[in-house]
Amino acid sequence: MNSKHLRVLFSLLGVLAIGAMFASSAVAREPAPGYGKFAGCPSPEEVANIEGCIVSTINSGNFKMGNKNVPIKNPITLSGGITNANKFVYNSKGGLTPVKQLVPGGVIGLTGLDWLVNYLSVEALQLYAVTELAGQPGNPIFDDPFKLPIKVHLINPALGNNCYVGSNSNPINLNLTLGTTSPPPPNKPISGISPEVALDPALPGVINSTGGRFVDNSFAAPGASGCVLTLFGFIPISINGLVNSASGLPSPAGTNETVQNFNGQLAFYPVVYP
Repeated sequence: MNSKHLRVLFSLLGVLAIGAMFASSAVAREPAPGYGKFAGCPSPEEVANIEGCIVSTINSGNFKMGNKNVPIKNPITLSGGITNANKFVYNSKGGLTPVKQLVPGGVIGLTGLDWLVNYLSVEALQLYAVTELAGQPGNPIFDDPFKLPIKVHLINPALGNNCYVGSNSNPINLNLTLGTTSPPPPNKPISGISPEVALDPALPGVINSTGGRFVDNSFAAPGASGCVLTLFGFIPISINGLVNSASGLPSPAGTNETVQNFNGQLAFYPVVYP
């Protein structure tokens, strides 16, 4: 469904929710009962010009950069609000949830250091990736492509606490689309899927979107930074070069890909904070 149709539905929500607006005159700093999932949307005391609250959950898909392809198995949620200036905003409960995804190959596959198997347990060899925001997202409801600047935190005790691909100053810039991509070679075009949109039968003033798919295979990925291997518990050695070599980083546009299958909800603001 395109943004024009969504805006018509969004206006309809306002009509449907007028009864809810006038049913309560209490000032609410927390979402109204039943609308707790929208807690990441700023309250009127935080941001005055919000028109809608959103929650979007990536349920499956994959994220490939360089030669590492990480399946998305644990749901990731983006939540916040949309202002009347078409800007996405969020409070301390919103933004992108820090969810660990297991990286195939573990820390040995990331670094190429086979001898680590002699020093680390099977559990300690596991590697996780956590996607974090690295800048201001676009509007996930009305923008196509939806701009999402991110950085990927690589988590394993052997790598230190600050091993990242991407940063706030040099992010991975995703341009997620529901349409068809036009990537540079060697990647080929891939297509997203527009979600099915319907009014929520249980929550007045809420639109459900289901079965959507965002895609992007035109982005570049920078090299790793902050990856430090500490030998014998006290000798720190930078292994950024090893991580980059083993992972094929930095990787230019046309060699990376993300597919994100999602469901979402859009709420008329006054029903969340009546």
